[in-house]
Amino acid sequence: MTLLRATRPKFLLLALLCAALGIVLTGRQLPDMQGAQLTLVVLGSVLAHAAVNLLNEYQDFRSGLDLLTQRTPFSGGSGALPENPEAAPRVLVAFLVSIALVVLIGLYFLWLRGLPIVVLGAAGLLLVIGYTRWITRSPWLCLLAPGLGFGPIMILGTQLALGGRSDTATVVVALVVMLLVSELLLINQIPDIDADRRVGRRHLPIVLGERKAAWIVAILLLAAYLLLGSALWLGLLPMASGLAWLTFPAALWVSRCLPQVLDRPEQLSQVLGINVATLLATLALLGLGLWLGE
Repeated sequence: MTLLRATRPKFLLLALLCAALGIVLTGRQLPDMQGAQLTLVVLGSVLAHAAVNLLNEYQDFRSGLDLLTQRTPFSGGSGALPENPEAAPRVLVAFLVSIALVVLIGLYFLWLRGLPIVVLGAAGLLLVIGYTRWITRSPWLCLLAPGLGFGPIMILGTQLALGGRSDTATVVVALVVMLLVSELLLINQIPDIDADRRVGRRHLPIVLGERKAAWIVAILLLAAYLLLGSALWLGLLPMASGLAWLTFPAALWVSRCLPQVLDRPEQLSQVLGINVATLLATLALLGLGLWLGE
């Protein structure tokens, strides 16, 4: 149970949705994709996300951060290791097994597709291994890294692995995902400011303060919808992709409410929850629209 909790299973849906977007985009080019390759792509995406979470849980426990954070359902880690400290070595082993399986899957697609997979695969590995220990010390890199991992790296990597080619639609979708995921990690850092500062992290809420971070959250959210709307207007995405705009009122609500609840933990937790639901619904609707569209 501790190992499962340390993977933060409820958040792995994000990797599934990002892999699904890559699959749908590829399916628009290659209608006959092989089931085994689809399975490996999805498995690799979920394992990569689980590996990040496992390493983060292990390193946050070893640094003492887990004992300092006030956990919410959306921030502060799972709390699995503080409740069961003797499981820490098993969590580290689970990370090593997960990342080894990701590498093996990557090597298979390298053999199948050639060198283009190497660049994205290497970048993904660097993000997985370096995020907690090094990337969180660099404010702007810490902001961009999650979005790069789930957007360009995961979506373009899925497409290349399945034999597709990157096109304008893929780039637009990858950038929309990048903006939304970076916003998600940024807003979830706000409750952890004090604890993160004490262990040497330097993300944007620490460097700029909560209120400026809240403004950046709003900018990233609105930029994602603006990019999506512009792509629809220019005909770069099928009109059915406009289904993703159904979540815009919720995103606008998050942007407007966040500055007002920064010093109210219960209300802040509610905003974080709505933000997570908005992100997941947006990605699901975008994938549905791409699948339905011509």
